Amino acid sequence: MSRSYDRALTVFSPDGHLFQVDYAMEAVKRGTCAVGVRGEHCAVLGVEKKSALQLQDPRTVRKVAMLDDHVCIAFAGLTADGRILIDKARVECQSYRLTVEDPVSIEYITKHVAGIQQKYTQSGGVRPFGISTLIIGFDPNDDKPRLYTTDPGGIYSAWKACAIGRASKTVREFLEKNYTEKLSNDEAIKLTIKSLLEVVQTGAKNIEISVMESFGVVRNLEQSEIEKIVAGIEAEKEAEAERKRQRIAQTQAGQSGMAMSLGTSTPTVQGGGGDDA
Repeated sequence: MSRSYDRALTVFSPDGHLFQVDYAMEAVKRGTCAVGVRGEHCAVLGVEKKSALQLQDPRTVRKVAMLDDHVCIAFAGLTADGRILIDKARVECQSYRLTVEDPVSIEYITKHVAGIQQKYTQSGGVRPFGISTLIIGFDPNDDKPRLYTTDPGGIYSAWKACAIGRASKTVREFLEKNYTEKLSNDEAIKLTIKSLLEVVQTGAKNIEISVMESFGVVRNLEQSEIEKIVAGIEAEKEAEAERKRQRIAQTQAGQSGMAMSLGTSTPTVQGGGGDDA
């Protein structure tokens, strides 16, 4: 029970919670899932997108956006909050270019986004941003991809692979089991799609994939490409299920054969008369 400690943003509960921040975290958990995977030479963002209404232009419903030529962001949570935060981050990217005459580093813009989110947890008359973000990109003069996350409380951290939004815990556990070091571009894309398929039931049509392969080189996968990869993943699952069924059948056959052999080889007890003394 919040016991009225959530009526003001800046009031702590006795156990040290800011309930408005907890509510913002809940808004993120109810948002569509987003996944980030860092390969050896690329960074991949995959998001679950909602089906557009019949008369709606699907190009206007996007969960992935560019902050600069070399920085890409995806978010989970309240879409309107995401739009405002993206606009603030874009202004900072351009301001940094004008001031320093260099592109921003990925950690710098991530820290700036997290700082904005944190500011909205300590100011009266406002509420926290109800979104978490995944930020990917390449630093200037560096070929190592970067992946960062931020949350409504203003915490940011670097990851090799991460998920936010609906069923993020399930997806994160899947990534922990299947992620390996030095993934190739194709392997990173495939792992991202496989992890999204853990929560997306409608297949390729509700998945959006963006790949950053080097500084300023970003491409969005076409629907046909995603469908081809999904078909390959489903074929692998069917083959694995078939192998599993065969192993079970062989095990059962071996057990039944062993039981039959034990039944037929039971020794018979013969009565023998000893020599009379």
